[in-house]
Amino acid sequence: MKTLVMKFGGTSVGSADAIRQAAAIVKEYAPNWERLTVVVSAMRGITDALIQSAQAAARGDQSAYQALIADLQVRHYEAIMELIPSGEERKSLLEIVNQHLNELSAYCNSIHVLGEVTPRGLDTITSLGERLNARVVSAALRQIGLKSQPVNATGLIITDANFQNAAPDMEATRSRTRSKLMPLFDAGSVPVVTGFISATPDGVITTLGRGGSDYTAAILGTCLDADEVWTWTDVDGVMTADPRVVPDARVIPELSFSEVSELAYFGAKVLHPKTIRPIIEQDIPLWVKNTFNPSYPGTRITAAPQSDSGQVTAISTIPNLSMVTVEGRGMLGVPGIAARTFSAVARTGASVLMISQASSEQSISFVIPTANATNVIASLEAEMSLELARRDIDRIWSKDDVTILTVVGAAIRNTPGVAARIFGALGKTDINVIAIAQGSSEYSISLVLADTDAQNAMRYIHAEMLADV
Repeated sequence: MKTLVMKFGGTSVGSADAIRQAAAIVKEYAPNWERLTVVVSAMRGITDALIQSAQAAARGDQSAYQALIADLQVRHYEAIMELIPSGEERKSLLEIVNQHLNELSAYCNSIHVLGEVTPRGLDTITSLGERLNARVVSAALRQIGLKSQPVNATGLIITDANFQNAAPDMEATRSRTRSKLMPLFDAGSVPVVTGFISATPDGVITTLGRGGSDYTAAILGTCLDADEVWTWTDVDGVMTADPRVVPDARVIPELSFSEVSELAYFGAKVLHPKTIRPIIEQDIPLWVKNTFNPSYPGTRITAAPQSDSGQVTAISTIPNLSMVTVEGRGMLGVPGIAARTFSAVARTGASVLMISQASSEQSISFVIPTANATNVIASLEAEMSLELARRDIDRIWSKDDVTILTVVGAAIRNTPGVAARIFGALGKTDINVIAIAQGSSEYSISLVLADTDAQNAMRYIHAEMLADV
C-alpha cells in the first residue's frame, strides 16, 4: 500500500496561519496515499522557551519562568482560538493546554526548590511543545474534513535511557509503531505524531536530540515501509550554500544520502544529522519541501541520484570553533599518543568535528566547539603531565575563533582539479587556510579558516565552483 510520512518543522506549524497552510497541504496529498502519517514539531520557539523556563527555575528566578509559562499559554490559546471557531473541540484543547502548562509549572516549582534540572527532567519538560502541537494540528485537520488523531510518540519510539540524545531500539519501535498506527490507517484516519520525543521501555520520556522531528519521521518511515518521506520546512530545498551569505545560492534538485549526511554534519540546517540513518538501507527517498511554496518540487535525496560524479554540490560551515593542537618533537614514533589524546577529550564530553595530523607525527590538531576548549586543554594537560614535564610534548594550545568550511560533492577526491580550484579561489583573495582534512568517504574536503574569513571564503568558492553549474 502506498505509504507517505510527512514531517512539518517548527516554522511550518509555528502559528495559526502556518498550521492552516500545513493542514491544506495534508488535505491536498491525502487522496494520493493509502497510508499517510504526519509528524509535527513544537511551534516555532516553544522548545527554546521551555528550556529557558527550566533554566530560570534552576537559578531561582521564579518571576522569569512564570512569565515564560504565561507567554506559552497566550501563544497556544491564540492559535487554537483562530483555528477552532468554537464548540467542544476548542474548549477541550484549551483545557489540555492548561493541564500541560500546570504540569510545566509544577516541574519548574520543583526545580526551583532543588536548584538544578536533570537531563531526564529536561526531556520531560521539552516534550510538552510537541505534545501540545500534535493535538492542535490534528484538530486543524478535523476542521477541514479529514479524520485525524494525535499520537504521542512515547508509545511508538522505544529508546535507551540516554536522555537528551536517545537511541531507538528499531525492532521494538517497529512492532509498537505498526500495532498502533495500522488500525488508524484502516479506519481512514491521519495520525499526527509528536516529533522529537520518545520513551524508554518503562515509559520514561526521552528525546532524540534537538531537531529530532526529522529523525522521528525517518524512523517511522522505516517502520512503516514507507514509499517516501517528505520533510516540510521554510526553504525550497537543500541549498548550494547559506543564502544569507551567498545571494545566488540555489536549490539542489537531487542529492545522495552520503552528500546530505556530510552537509548536515558540517553545519547545514535543513536536516537533523541523524535523519538519514534509518532510511538508507531501505533506500526510501527523502524530499525537502517548502510549506510556504508547496508547488516547488524541492530536493530529492536518494542513495544514487542522477548527478555528475565529481561535481561540487554544496558548501557549508560551522562557526565558533577552536582548533586544539598537541605538539612536541618527543611525540615522533611514540605509540599511543593519539589514543590518549582523544581519550582525554572524550572524558570532557566534547565533540571532535575534524582532525588533522602532520605526517611527521610531531603534532595533532583537532577542532571542537569553543565552549569546550578550556576543559579539553585542562584534561589534556592532566593526561600528558609527564610528557609535558619531560618536554616530549612542548605545548598544548588552542587557536580560537575559527570556522570549518566544507565543500561537498560526489567523489570529488578522484576528480582532477577540484582541490586546485578551491585553493585557487582562496589564494586569489588572500584567505589563509589554517588546516585541511579529507574524509575517506571521498565526499568532502574540509578547511579550517579564521571566523572573519569564512563568509568571504564561502562566496569565493561558490562563485568558482557553482556559479555555472
